[in-house]
Amino acid sequence: MSHPCHIVVEDNPAIIYASRGGNPDKILPVLKRFLDKFWQERDISGETADTPECLVAQITVRFGFEICEDDFSNLRIGVRFNPTAEYLYWVGLNRMLQVWVAETRYRENPTLGLEGCRQWIGK
Repeated sequence: MSHPCHIVVEDNPAIIYASRGGNPDKILPVLKRFLDKFWQERDISGETADTPECLVAQITVRFGFEICEDDFSNLRIGVRFNPTAEYLYWVGLNRMLQVWVAETRYRENPTLGLEGCRQWIGK
C-alpha cells in the first residue's frame, strides 16, 4: 500500500503531502530524529524567528531524501488537504508531535483537516 500522508506545522499554512511511504513505522523514526536535532539547534543558536517557515522548508528537504528515493513526484507542498491522505502528522511549536488518522469525514470533506481525523494511539 502507498499510505499517503500530510505533515502540518503549527502556524504555517503550507501543507506537506507525500503520496506514498507515510505510515507511522516509516515516518516517525525519521521525523522524531529530525525534530530532536532541529529543536537542539534552535536552543543552541537562540534563534526563534521564522520557526514555522524553517520547519516546513527543512522537513521538506529531509523527506525529499528519506522517502522519495529517486522519484521526487511523491512530495508536494500546497495549502489544501488531500482527501487521499491516510495519516496526518502535526508538529506543534511547543515541540509536540501528534499523529492523526483520516476518517470518513475527512475523506468526504478534507477541508476539515484534523477535525475529520482521530488521534493515532500507536501500536
